[in-house]
Amino acid sequence: MEESKSLQTIQTLNKIGKVLSKIVFICCLVGAIGCVIGIASVALIGTDEVLKIGGVTIHGLIEKEAEMNITTLYAAMFVGMAMCIAEAVVSRTAERYFSNELAAGTPFTFEGAKELLRLGIIVIVVPLVTTIACAIGVGIVDALFDGVDKIELSNGTSLTLGIMFIFMSVVFKYGAEIKSGKEV
Repeated sequence: MEESKSLQTIQTLNKIGKVLSKIVFICCLVGAIGCVIGIASVALIGTDEVLKIGGVTIHGLIEKEAEMNITTLYAAMFVGMAMCIAEAVVSRTAERYFSNELAAGTPFTFEGAKELLRLGIIVIVVPLVTTIACAIGVGIVDALFDGVDKIELSNGTSLTLGIMFIFMSVVFKYGAEIKSGKEV
Protein backbone atom coordinates (compact mmCIF):
# COMPACT_ATOMS: atom_id res chain seq x y z
CA MET A 1 0.00 0.00 0.00
CA GLU A 2 1.33 3.44 -0.95
CA GLU A 3 1.96 5.96 1.83
CA SER A 4 -0.26 9.02 2.00
CA LYS A 5 1.28 12.47 1.56
CA SER A 6 0.60 13.21 5.23
CA LEU A 7 2.42 10.07 6.36
CA GLN A 8 5.32 10.92 4.03
CA THR A 9 5.49 14.36 5.64
CA ILE A 10 5.44 12.84 9.12
CA GLN A 11 8.21 10.41 8.17
CA THR A 12 10.29 13.23 6.67
CA LEU A 13 9.89 15.23 9.87
CA ASN A 14 10.92 12.18 11.89
CA LYS A 15 14.03 11.77 9.72
CA ILE A 16 14.88 15.43 10.35
CA GLY A 17 14.24 14.92 14.08
CA LYS A 18 16.54 11.92 14.12
CA VAL A 19 19.35 13.82 12.36
CA LEU A 20 18.95 16.90 14.58
CA SER A 21 18.92 14.71 17.69
CA LYS A 22 22.15 13.05 16.60
CA ILE A 23 23.77 16.45 15.91
CA VAL A 24 22.69 17.76 19.32
CA PHE A 25 24.02 14.59 20.98
CA ILE A 26 27.43 15.00 19.31
CA CYS A 27 27.57 18.72 20.16
CA CYS A 28 26.70 17.93 23.79
CA LEU A 29 29.46 15.33 24.00
CA VAL A 30 31.95 17.82 22.54
CA GLY A 31 30.71 20.48 24.98
CA ALA A 32 30.99 18.18 27.99
CA ILE A 33 34.48 17.06 26.96
CA GLY A 34 35.44 20.71 26.39
CA CYS A 35 34.28 21.57 29.91
CA VAL A 36 36.28 18.68 31.39
CA ILE A 37 39.36 19.81 29.45
CA GLY A 38 38.76 23.38 30.63
CA ILE A 39 38.44 22.31 34.26
CA ALA A 40 41.59 20.18 34.01
CA SER A 41 43.50 22.97 32.23
CA VAL A 42 42.63 25.60 34.81
CA ALA A 43 43.41 23.15 37.62
CA LEU A 44 46.81 22.28 36.09
CA ILE A 45 47.73 25.95 35.77
CA GLY A 46 47.73 26.02 39.56
CA THR A 47 48.68 29.20 41.35
CA ASP A 48 48.90 32.71 39.99
CA GLU A 49 52.67 32.36 39.62
CA VAL A 50 52.54 29.48 37.15
CA LEU A 51 52.80 30.44 33.47
CA LYS A 52 53.73 34.06 33.97
CA ILE A 53 54.39 35.84 30.67
CA GLY A 54 55.76 39.38 30.81
CA GLY A 55 54.40 39.94 34.31
CA VAL A 56 50.91 38.74 33.32
CA THR A 57 49.63 35.42 34.66
CA ILE A 58 47.28 33.06 32.85
CA HIS A 59 44.82 33.43 35.73
CA GLY A 60 44.91 37.19 35.23
CA LEU A 61 44.22 36.81 31.51
CA ILE A 62 41.34 34.44 32.12
CA GLU A 63 39.82 36.71 34.74
CA LYS A 64 40.22 39.80 32.52
CA GLU A 65 39.01 38.26 29.24
CA ALA A 66 36.14 36.21 30.69
CA GLU A 67 35.30 38.95 33.20
CA MET A 68 34.93 36.37 35.94
CA ASN A 69 37.12 35.04 38.72
CA ILE A 70 38.56 31.53 38.70
CA THR A 71 36.01 30.19 41.22
CA THR A 72 33.15 31.40 39.04
CA LEU A 73 34.90 29.94 35.99
CA TYR A 74 35.10 26.52 37.68
CA ALA A 75 31.43 26.72 38.68
CA ALA A 76 30.43 27.76 35.14
CA MET A 77 32.41 24.88 33.59
CA PHE A 78 30.85 22.35 35.99
CA VAL A 79 27.37 23.74 35.20
CA GLY A 80 28.15 23.61 31.47
CA MET A 81 29.37 20.02 31.76
CA ALA A 82 26.27 18.94 33.70
CA MET A 83 23.92 20.67 31.26
CA CYS A 84 25.70 19.10 28.28
CA ILE A 85 25.47 15.63 29.82
CA ALA A 86 21.76 16.13 30.61
CA GLU A 87 21.02 17.33 27.09
CA ALA A 88 23.01 14.38 25.66
CA VAL A 89 20.70 12.01 27.57
CA VAL A 90 17.63 13.84 26.23
CA SER A 91 18.88 13.96 22.63
CA ARG A 92 19.89 10.26 22.68
CA THR A 93 16.41 9.35 23.92
CA ALA A 94 14.85 11.49 21.17
CA GLU A 95 17.08 9.89 18.53
CA ARG A 96 15.97 6.44 19.73
CA TYR A 97 12.30 7.47 19.51
CA PHE A 98 12.70 8.83 15.96
CA SER A 99 14.59 5.69 14.86
CA ASN A 100 11.92 3.38 16.26
CA GLU A 101 9.12 5.45 14.72
CA LEU A 102 10.82 5.33 11.32
CA ALA A 103 11.24 1.54 11.65
CA ALA A 104 7.53 1.17 12.51
CA GLY A 105 6.59 3.35 9.53
CA THR A 106 3.93 5.26 11.46
CA PRO A 107 3.65 7.19 14.71
CA PHE A 108 0.31 5.50 15.40
CA THR A 109 1.51 2.51 17.40
CA PHE A 110 1.00 1.75 21.08
CA GLU A 111 4.76 1.25 21.55
CA GLY A 112 5.53 4.54 19.81
CA ALA A 113 2.97 6.45 21.86
CA LYS A 114 4.40 4.97 25.06
CA GLU A 115 7.94 5.84 23.95
CA LEU A 116 6.92 9.42 23.08
CA LEU A 117 5.28 9.78 26.50
CA ARG A 118 8.55 8.61 28.08
CA LEU A 119 10.49 11.09 25.92
CA GLY A 120 8.17 13.91 27.02
CA ILE A 121 8.73 13.07 30.67
CA ILE A 122 12.50 12.86 30.16
CA VAL A 123 12.52 16.19 28.29
CA ILE A 124 10.88 17.78 31.35
CA VAL A 125 12.53 15.93 34.24
CA VAL A 126 16.20 15.59 33.21
CA PRO A 127 16.84 19.31 32.53
CA LEU A 128 14.76 20.30 35.57
CA VAL A 129 16.70 18.01 37.92
CA THR A 130 19.99 19.12 36.36
CA THR A 131 19.07 22.80 36.75
CA ILE A 132 18.12 22.29 40.40
CA ALA A 133 21.31 20.29 41.10
CA CYS A 134 23.43 22.96 39.40
CA ALA A 135 21.71 25.74 41.36
CA ILE A 136 22.38 23.88 44.61
CA GLY A 137 26.01 23.25 43.57
CA VAL A 138 26.56 26.90 42.65
CA GLY A 139 24.95 27.91 45.97
CA ILE A 140 27.33 25.65 47.88
CA VAL A 141 30.34 27.01 46.00
CA ASP A 142 29.10 30.55 46.65
CA ALA A 143 28.78 29.78 50.38
CA LEU A 144 32.28 28.26 50.57
CA PHE A 145 34.16 30.80 48.43
CA ASP A 146 34.03 34.57 48.13
CA GLY A 147 33.16 36.39 44.94
CA VAL A 148 31.27 33.77 42.96
CA ASP A 149 29.32 35.62 40.28
CA LYS A 150 25.71 34.77 39.44
CA ILE A 151 25.32 32.00 36.84
CA GLU A 152 22.11 32.05 34.80
CA LEU A 153 20.22 28.76 34.79
CA SER A 154 17.08 28.32 32.68
CA ASN A 155 14.72 25.45 31.93
CA GLY A 156 11.75 27.05 30.11
CA THR A 157 11.87 25.44 26.68
CA SER A 158 12.24 21.88 27.93
CA LEU A 159 8.99 22.20 29.87
CA THR A 160 7.09 23.38 26.79
CA LEU A 161 8.62 20.74 24.52
CA GLY A 162 8.00 17.98 27.08
CA ILE A 163 4.34 18.92 27.43
CA MET A 164 4.03 18.96 23.64
CA PHE A 165 5.51 15.44 23.41
CA ILE A 166 3.18 14.17 26.13
CA PHE A 167 0.17 15.68 24.34
CA MET A 168 1.28 14.14 21.02
CA SER A 169 1.71 10.73 22.68
CA VAL A 170 -1.98 10.80 23.63
CA VAL A 171 -2.93 11.73 20.05
CA PHE A 172 -0.72 8.94 18.67
CA LYS A 173 -2.18 6.42 21.13
CA TYR A 174 -5.66 7.41 20.02
CA GLY A 175 -4.56 6.96 16.40
CA ALA A 176 -3.22 3.50 17.28
CA GLU A 177 -6.56 2.62 18.89
CA ILE A 178 -8.47 3.69 15.77
CA LYS A 179 -5.98 1.86 13.52
CA SER A 180 -6.36 -1.36 15.51
CA GLY A 181 -10.14 -1.07 15.51
CA LYS A 182 -10.55 -0.78 19.26
CA GLU A 183 -11.73 2.83 19.54
CA VAL A 184 -12.50 3.76 23.11
